[in-house]
Amino acid sequence: MIVENEEIQVTSLLSSTFQSEADAQENILRPKTLADFQGQVRIKENLSVFIQAARSRGDSLDHVFLIGPPGLGKTTLASIIANEMGAEIRMTSAPALEKPKDLAGILTNVTEGSIFFIDEIHRMRPALEEMLYIAMEDFEIDWVIGQGPAARTIRIPIPRFTLIGATTKAGQVSSPLYSRFGITCRIEFYQEEELVSIIRRSARILETSIEESAIRLLAKSSRGTPRIANRLLRRLRDYASVLGNGTINDEIVRVSMERLGIDGQGLEEQDRNILRTIIKFYDGGPVGAETLAISVGEAIESLEDFYEPYLIQKGYLKRTPRGRMATSMAYDLLNMPYDRKPDENQGILF
Repeated sequence: MIVENEEIQVTSLLSSTFQSEADAQENILRPKTLADFQGQVRIKENLSVFIQAARSRGDSLDHVFLIGPPGLGKTTLASIIANEMGAEIRMTSAPALEKPKDLAGILTNVTEGSIFFIDEIHRMRPALEEMLYIAMEDFEIDWVIGQGPAARTIRIPIPRFTLIGATTKAGQVSSPLYSRFGITCRIEFYQEEELVSIIRRSARILETSIEESAIRLLAKSSRGTPRIANRLLRRLRDYASVLGNGTINDEIVRVSMERLGIDGQGLEEQDRNILRTIIKFYDGGPVGAETLAISVGEAIESLEDFYEPYLIQKGYLKRTPRGRMATSMAYDLLNMPYDRKPDENQGILF
């Protein structure tokens, strides 16, 4: 319908079972409803209202924009929204969409009221963004048929759908795209009590015995991130079955965390290596992100998306206009003397 004599292949870009194929064990632990989703109370309350209102009108939900660091539940929330709306969900990621025909093939195959989830939407190509604008607002897509002087543009109607875009870098999403989302949810790091509830629920699903005090120790070491909490729980289950009697207790947590190189604050060896490099080789900073990434042998995306947010939240690192700087707390953490003089010209970069 869109291009004569050309078949658009969608299966490699899109899958309604994307998460179960990617990580079956993680998918088992994912909550299916808002009631089961732990933490993020304000987001849940607002989404519940918006979903109930949309269903009562028999309308599709407005487009949703999910912002937050990796592992906080953006994909899970997208699946929950689909479940609560009783709608089909299709998932893809922006890097997988290379050409307009890729996006056009997906949009012309969505069903009425369905959910279309795009992960890493900040990496969407400009040409695809322009097509997405029209689809989000008018539920139509522009398509060029023919070539040269005979080329002409036609508008193809598509079913009404809900786009859910997820990103770890909201600042890299263009303003025209951002403005077309009617609902914005900014997901924050989880509090210890929220992680306790998540770990308790996951242990029950995995049929793993864990003591209450061990749950709290594990929550403190989970970097405020459910994905990490669940990953560590599975590793602790392994240690408990081999080194103990199958029950995860305080001693199992301490031994396991020591072997995994994770301290009581949830900091891994690479976290400490980043801070140590800034202090030892760059006099505490400032140092640019690219230089720091090369120095610690880490991809700049991993540095900015995974390590930096938690180090900044815990007060060990700060970003300034001239680069990253280690704080006095980082010196204390590494038992290194802090002899830097305050520099009033180095403001914090927000």
